[in-house]
Amino acid sequence: MTNDNSILIEECCRHYSIETSFVRTLNDQGLFELSYMSESYFIDNDELSLTENYMHLHYDLDINMEGIEAISHLLEKIEKLQAELRLLKG
Repeated sequence: MTNDNSILIEECCRHYSIETSFVRTLNDQGLFELSYMSESYFIDNDELSLTENYMHLHYDLDINMEGIEAISHLLEKIEKLQAELRLLKG
């Protein structure tokens, strides 16, 4: 079941063969936000690539949730600095 811009987390987890608890933990840690509708949780389609990145960090590289959180914050800072640099150059 999906709505216009999101997918049911159970469908996403089944597709990637990951646990729903992993996705909910990402949400609990504030790494992205799940939407709640009709007694079900959904992942916004815009968050799917981010979910894939976190999934690879955790399952392929064996990085724990704290490490994923640190990496996420560092990448956000890099993106902000790059945007600021582009603005200053332009």
